[in-house]
Amino acid sequence: MVIPDKLLQVTHLSEDEVKTELAIVLFQKNKITLGQASELANMGQFEFQHLLASRKIPMHYGVEDLKEDAKYLGLL
Repeated sequence: MVIPDKLLQVTHLSEDEVKTELAIVLFQKNKITLGQASELANMGQFEFQHLLASRKIPMHYGVEDLKEDAKYLGLL
């Protein structure tokens, strides 16, 4: 993923920070799973869950999400 320099300058965020913010928003909107969001944010799932908790963002992770993550990771 290429993030334009102008966006980085305007937001005063690093490329990693932009990816993390994008991962949070997409997860909140239920567009990606916890595993996908963690990967986009370049974090382990536990670390990403901790970040969500620190921002008081509720988890919405069920059996279907687990199956999707396992499939995404090539475990199924």
